[in-house]
Amino acid sequence: MDIDKFAEQFIRDNGGKPAFKGYGDPSNPFPNALCMSLNDVVVHGIPNEYELKEGDLLSVDCGVEMKGYFGDSAYTFGVGQVSQEAKQLMKITLECLQLGIDNAVFGKRVGDIGYAIQQHAEKNGYGVVRQLTGHGVGKALHEKPDVPNFGKRSDGKRLEEGMVIAIEPMITQFSKEIYESEDGWGILTSDKGLAAHYEHTVVVRRGKAEILSTFDYIQTNA
Repeated sequence: MDIDKFAEQFIRDNGGKPAFKGYGDPSNPFPNALCMSLNDVVVHGIPNEYELKEGDLLSVDCGVEMKGYFGDSAYTFGVGQVSQEAKQLMKITLECLQLGIDNAVFGKRVGDIGYAIQQHAEKNGYGVVRQLTGHGVGKALHEKPDVPNFGKRSDGKRLEEGMVIAIEPMITQFSKEIYESEDGWGILTSDKGLAAHYEHTVVVRRGKAEILSTFDYIQTNA
């Protein structure tokens, strides 16, 4: 909760608005600025008073509205010293993100992004969540097209130059099966295995995608 409060203040101090806060069904809107997903929580975890412990994995997903446009990005952090299994999951998931971005170029299709992510994850023995996807992003937080993390080459919507999409592999340590928590938001692995999640907002270009978000300041200080 401390991290969430800091993030919301930072966003507002810089003229933005937390895109996740109040998002969703009016009967159960998301209550915080950040989605914070711990260990076996894949995505959409609600921040709470849990004290982080050595070895935890924490995915932090942040969306911001600024001057009528939205940005969306996520990063999975290892708290202190994490296990080799956790490090490998994080490494492969980050590589999946880069492979997806490598395929976000004019003339390819959404299926090429998903295929690249799925092949890399599964050949390393990991699960690829099917029920949740990346998405278009721009004047709304979630726009068309959906950008699944699985698929077939040359399948799906054609990628056009200037299209802005959020690519976000959600990779599980074991089974790809998931379930929803009682709070109606958190998505967890069915077998209690770890999950990792990374996300960039990118622009489809000719030859090479343009990445609008950055992990540089995170990895520089790691």
